[in-house]
Amino acid sequence: MYADRIKNLPPYLFAGIDKAKQEARARGVDVIDLSVGDPDLPTPDHIVQALKRAVDDSSNHQYPSYEGKLAFRKAVADWYKKTFDVDLDPEDEVLTLIGSKEGIAHAPLAFINPGDLALVPDPAYPVYRTATAFAGGEPVVMPLLKENGFLPDLDAIPAEIARRAKIMFLNYPNNPIGATASRKFFEELVDFARDNGIIIMHDNPYSEIYFDGNRSSSLLEVDGAKDVAVEFHSLSKTYNMTGWRIGSVVGDADVIAGIGKIKSNIDSGTFGAVQDAGIVALNSPREVVDEIRQVYQQRIDILYRALRDIGLELERPRATLYLWAWVGGSSIDYAAELLERTGIVATPGVGFGEHGEGYIRFSITRETKRVEEAARRLEKMKTRRIRATETGGN
Repeated sequence: MYADRIKNLPPYLFAGIDKAKQEARARGVDVIDLSVGDPDLPTPDHIVQALKRAVDDSSNHQYPSYEGKLAFRKAVADWYKKTFDVDLDPEDEVLTLIGSKEGIAHAPLAFINPGDLALVPDPAYPVYRTATAFAGGEPVVMPLLKENGFLPDLDAIPAEIARRAKIMFLNYPNNPIGATASRKFFEELVDFARDNGIIIMHDNPYSEIYFDGNRSSSLLEVDGAKDVAVEFHSLSKTYNMTGWRIGSVVGDADVIAGIGKIKSNIDSGTFGAVQDAGIVALNSPREVVDEIRQVYQQRIDILYRALRDIGLELERPRATLYLWAWVGGSSIDYAAELLERTGIVATPGVGFGEHGEGYIRFSITRETKRVEEAARRLEKMKTRRIRATETGGN
């Protein structure tokens, strides 16, 4: 009955986690869910109030434009200028999205023919690989290994594969690892893409969730990047607007046009009132994001110390909402035993790809008091450490 693309699709990572949580709660377990990066902090009130006003505007009750309101696209361009000093033409180099995931999932349809290659990182957000497969393309894995700073080794990509690849997905600051990329790496990446005729699709929703003053970069800060790349951004993590579903893709005008052609045949645009509220969000004082970041930094510190104290190997993340801990064996077994012993839900690294095996991802998107409670539970289990089934790893 189902098409092959559905039959061959692996179960979505978080669907299985949701089932495990439900079963634990049904047994009466007080579950602390540190698995999904969905901010618990509310959307700032001035943004909520802007939406309420915009809903009363009857002009927002009709179909929105496919590319998004020009006022919203100008706000995105202005935000990029003040945040990264990147100049964008809001008419040709900015496209509104119904959340960045939607844009990422649709983008390969504009550039991948059946049998074409796409370079995808591993471990990674599962949508990169799935979107490639939906377009009929073949994902080619770029391992993200600790010894390389969790960056892809561009020199290790065979020349023939590089020449055949149409697109490359990347994501820094990185989900699930929390790693960041240097300006030097981005420069090498742009040169690699130009030499091989590859379109870079850089997913950058965590740029503003950084710690200790380690400001994250935009790929588009590199000279020539707009000739070979687009960057996806979202208001979800920066302004705690995950449920609002609004984001953007910016960069190479021809690539933007291609994604726009797909979207105009699939959806009818983003609700105008949400775009109006998005404009207010993008024009927020820097203090708004600073306060959000401070809360996350406190939680990162609490959980990082707790995980190190029980003997897990991990680096303190420079950015994102995640801690990426090496457990040295089956990540699924470890996550299951962690839930059984402590009531803490974390994400098995293998769910992000084969090179995620041996790791567990913890998110800090729960109230600080719940993160503190998770730390106390981890402290109690220190003397009876969980042993993951040995399966190797990277």
